[in-house]
Amino acid sequence: MPLVDTALAWRDNLGTIGARSGFCRSNYRAIPGLYGVGQPGPDSPVLVTANYKLSFDALRRQLPGIDAWILVVDTRGINVWCAAGKKTFSTAEVAYQVKISRLAEIVRHRQLILPQLAAVGVAAGRLRKACGFDGVFGPIRAQDLPAYLHRGRQADETMRTVTFGAGERAVLIPVEICLLWKPFLAATVVLVLISGIGPDIYSLSAAGVRGIQAITASLLAVLAGAVLTPLLLPWIPGRQFWLKGALVGGLTAMAALLPTTWAADLPAATALVLWAASVASYLAMNFTGSTPYTSLSGVGLEMRRGLVFQLGGTTLALGLWIWSAFA
Repeated sequence: MPLVDTALAWRDNLGTIGARSGFCRSNYRAIPGLYGVGQPGPDSPVLVTANYKLSFDALRRQLPGIDAWILVVDTRGINVWCAAGKKTFSTAEVAYQVKISRLAEIVRHRQLILPQLAAVGVAAGRLRKACGFDGVFGPIRAQDLPAYLHRGRQADETMRTVTFGAGERAVLIPVEICLLWKPFLAATVVLVLISGIGPDIYSLSAAGVRGIQAITASLLAVLAGAVLTPLLLPWIPGRQFWLKGALVGGLTAMAALLPTTWAADLPAATALVLWAASVASYLAMNFTGSTPYTSLSGVGLEMRRGLVFQLGGTTLALGLWIWSAFA
């Protein structure tokens, strides 16, 4: 049985950076199966996790000095919470890994410690019938596992509470920004091209000058939607993310445009603010799947409302931008 270290090697840290920045997010996986930490024996606890490498590493790095088994289930490289929602972290998958790893021949007890965030996908009560093992839900965070095991597998309220603090929000920002480069490049090309449309049919100099203004508004939208909104989330009015992003995006663009800009070209300034608000609204809405205070139906409702504003705002902004060249 393979033993894994609780200390991450430089390759693991490099992979973490790649996953956090989005470069290897979709294929950063551990091989499903049974692993040992320390010197596990027949009475050692069995901890279940997803085969998303970040989840696997987050678990093992919290287990120095602890003898345990780690059962990695095949979640197609998706983290625990999302995999449970997609039903890839499921009762059937856990039971399958128990059987294929012949866990019943390795440990004397018949208990699996499941991550609490897997509860929506795993019916712990049905595991006994499926594979002969009972399932109990451990703490939400891997960092609480040592205390949980030390207390005789008893979780207190803090171990059961999902948080979404500033640090947890900030760690999502690099991924969102790194995944933007392709759509940002496409939007830049479109904005530069339409910025040259004017009374002279098409002007390269206007495309350059007005294009820079439009790109600047796009950068402000990225700053507002992907950085400021998650960082300032509790203090931004409204409940839905699309509205929070729209407010921050519009205010950021308005603050960046000098009063003289508004006086000199009101249609253009309005178009840039509307564009920034629409883009920031869309980017902020990406964070709905990371929050602990929403639901699948809530996300669907927010998207239906947000997309109306975002599509309408984008269309109106582009129309105003072209018209402002003639006004």
